[in-house]
Amino acid sequence: MNADTQDRIISWHGNPSVPGFTPPPGAVDAHCHVFGPMAQFPFGAKAKYLPEDAGAEMLFALRDRLGFSRNVIVQASCHGTDNSATLDAIHKAEGRARGVAVVDPAISDAELERLHAGGIRGVRFNFLKRLVDDAPKDKFLDIARRIQALGWHVVIYFEADILEELRPFLDAIPTLIVIDHMGRPDVAQGPDGLDMQAFRALLDGREDIWTKMTCPDRLDPKGPPWDDFVAAVSPLVADYSDRVLWGTDWPHPNMQDAVPDDGALVDMIPRIAPTAELQRKILVDNPMQLYWPEEG
Repeated sequence: MNADTQDRIISWHGNPSVPGFTPPPGAVDAHCHVFGPMAQFPFGAKAKYLPEDAGAEMLFALRDRLGFSRNVIVQASCHGTDNSATLDAIHKAEGRARGVAVVDPAISDAELERLHAGGIRGVRFNFLKRLVDDAPKDKFLDIARRIQALGWHVVIYFEADILEELRPFLDAIPTLIVIDHMGRPDVAQGPDGLDMQAFRALLDGREDIWTKMTCPDRLDPKGPPWDDFVAAVSPLVADYSDRVLWGTDWPHPNMQDAVPDDGALVDMIPRIAPTAELQRKILVDNPMQLYWPEEG
């Protein structure tokens, strides 16, 4: 992708509100990204979108504004398998960030160890056709087997309509799995809809499948205050409270036409996790167990 031939997009709020909800001490934003800066960390040749810069300093300023302590930085698809921007942000966080990488199947063991030393604790497999050209399941399984020795987990991003197709692949993954955005269910179906039933069946089939209760802005087409999202997701938080994470998804890739207010996203937390115990699990206990187990 050539920066001269495509306009760069902005998908984040320029002045997010300060949330009314105060996260508990030590809260982790467990799903966010960095973009560039492009001059230092060019975007991948196969990138499907070209964002304006949204680097580490912007992310940390948002972290502090929203009342969080730590970040889990997930490699954005626009950077391909070059994890340099993510590693740079983790380094600048001085222990307050961990990361999830996207890697080439041919990656060496030495490179995996370098990523681990840089704060990477998982690898992401993306099955969204609008973001990636191919998703080689056999090669992904090889990577999943190789990262076991590092204690990493696999993060998977897919849409609800291919869940059944993915079940054999998911069953074959030997590590803990984290599903991005609950596999993008149709929340308008409600908590007992077919998408949520299928996702619950997946969680019930393996106790080492976790998920992120994220992105009402993506999943609820009615928009704020995202009531359909709350109705569909809050029972999931209650029933699988030891396996759920939360994150902003900042800087909200591909959401330039409906940019969410990050403060409003934070104020969704007590609506899907109404007790202090659930809030601590989703924001502190669970992400710390997964990304900073040495501090547990």
